[in-house]
Amino acid sequence: MGGKFFITSTGTGIGKTYVATALIRAARSRNRTVAATKPVISGFDKSEIATSDTSRILAALGEAPTEEAIARVSPWRFLAPLAPSMAARAERKTLDCEALFSFSNRVLQQEVDLALIEGVGGVMVPLDERKTVLDWIAACGAPVVLVAGDYLGAISHTLTAVEVLRMKGAEIAAIVVSEGEGGLFADTIAELGRWVAPAKVLGLRRGEGGEGLLNALIGV
Repeated sequence: MGGKFFITSTGTGIGKTYVATALIRAARSRNRTVAATKPVISGFDKSEIATSDTSRILAALGEAPTEEAIARVSPWRFLAPLAPSMAARAERKTLDCEALFSFSNRVLQQEVDLALIEGVGGVMVPLDERKTVLDWIAACGAPVVLVAGDYLGAISHTLTAVEVLRMKGAEIAAIVVSEGEGGLFADTIAELGRWVAPAKVLGLRRGEGGEGLLNALIGV
């Protein structure tokens, strides 16, 4: 078993961290080594660390959310829940994309069974004045796991993201539909499958573990 992936999505709040932590737990349940990071996080409030995406990733890795662990998993943290370019600007900072890309590639180069980079927001979220998450994906060169929702409008958003990723030359390892409250879970999976072939379309229901995803992405 082995795999390196960049987890992105069609937008914010779709389920990237839910998918990432499900994969981490599934791999660790098989005693596999895992490296996982969410290098950039917006809306990070020190007073609410326990509910942050960074803390959820650390929990899946079996680690406590210490200051050292948080800094390792999410080196770029911003308070405002905005696109990184805007959140950094609010703090009179600029996100150093070259440093971010180098950091991400070092994580992917680790000799582990599963390496995951979780992006921020959706595919086209601005990182600085010129670069977006799409540029970050291209710089990493890892296969993409695109997380989509099952809400009304999700199919259009997903197909747009797929088109942009393909135009950039990114390899789409799978599209994962994360179950929400739209009630269109099975229908969304079926409809996307007709449009994105040969890319895999997988589903992850709420409360479901990541064993099926892990098997589909990298096997036993």
